Amino acid sequence: MDIEQGLIDLICFFEELFLYHGMNPVAAQYLNLFINLVILTLLVLGINYVIKHFIIEGFKLFTNKTKTTIDDFLIKSNFPKYVGRFIPILLVYKTFPLIFADFPQVLEAFYFVLKIYVIILVIWICRSVLRSSRNYLKTRKEFNDKPIESFSQIIMIFIWIVGLMFIFSEITGKSVVGFAISLGAASAVILLIFKDTILGLVASIQVSVNDIVRIGDWISFEKFGADGTVTEINLATVRVQNWDNTYTTIPTYSLISDSFQNWRGMQESPGRRIKRSVFIKQNSVKFLTAEKINELKKINLIAPYLENRQAEIDKYNESNSIDKTLLINGRNQTNLGIFRKYADSYLHEHSAIHKEMYIIVRHLAPTPNGIPLEILCFSRDKRWENFEYISADIFDHLIAAIPYFDLKLFEAPSGDDIRNFLGEKSES
Repeated sequence: MDIEQGLIDLICFFEELFLYHGMNPVAAQYLNLFINLVILTLLVLGINYVIKHFIIEGFKLFTNKTKTTIDDFLIKSNFPKYVGRFIPILLVYKTFPLIFADFPQVLEAFYFVLKIYVIILVIWICRSVLRSSRNYLKTRKEFNDKPIESFSQIIMIFIWIVGLMFIFSEITGKSVVGFAISLGAASAVILLIFKDTILGLVASIQVSVNDIVRIGDWISFEKFGADGTVTEINLATVRVQNWDNTYTTIPTYSLISDSFQNWRGMQESPGRRIKRSVFIKQNSVKFLTAEKINELKKINLIAPYLENRQAEIDKYNESNSIDKTLLINGRNQTNLGIFRKYADSYLHEHSAIHKEMYIIVRHLAPTPNGIPLEILCFSRDKRWENFEYISADIFDHLIAAIPYFDLKLFEAPSGDDIRNFLGEKSES
């Protein structure tokens, strides 16, 4: 009480001084009020100066010496600055009622503005802590692929909603509970206005809980023309850096409402799949004569197979007295079958192919473009550029090897082919 009485005496000092010198009481009161406001303003500015240049700078020096980085992020997000503002607020809160003791309406407006400012300041402090936590978690490896941005936005929206409820409660004079009930009654309008935000909120939660997409995943989303790496996941959008270094922005809720392709499984598997076909002309497929088989035995990869396989076939044909004057009789080898075995052996010998995963060389149903001979295997190296190099290397070799087996690749005739054919016909 002595301290409070001392403050009152100090605040009234100039008024009493002016009255002592014969000034009009009203003029003395207002002049005293003005002087007190100037002094209070100077005190607030002085405290802010001390906080900024001594306390905050001291906090920065302290954080520079610590090993943790969370305090560095707190400095960057102005956390000490916002917390420091409570000191001048406390000073104003204690002295303002004494200065404006004779002005109750001013005091009422002051308390109203101060409460609103404190609510906003608390929101800023929460935002600062949230940003610092988000930036800190982004530096941790275990959180690199998590949608931290979405979580922080969700929490920030919740904080703003609560803060706005308190602000409107102060403005309207209703309790927070009453305001929340009124808000519930207007939920249909709110849902309509904030439809995209609510959809994004629900989608962000589902994407995170179900682990649908992570930062760093390679996704293909044909609807939005996205094909690249996810660089950011937030409440409303997912940002994808395409392979041509352009960026595509996808609404977050599209990840749960539309179909897209996530290549994470391929990236986490031991190998990356190669699945491609070469098309063989059907009229180039034929039975092999003994002479051609002997010629193909010069190919190292299939020489042991041809030796054993042909011995088995010859034994069967002899034991069943097959008439081999006609090649179609009995069991025979075909150039396509031998080439298929060659391709299989080549893949098993290739150093870049994962031997513990599927290696399949198979026929598909004949098409108007020939017989598809499909190669299905997995490369050890999953990096895109190396994967394409390995795939090209394999098919370069197989396409170049096809003529050795008297096979022909299907190729649609070009304009030169047609002109050459017509030229030959006219000459004949």
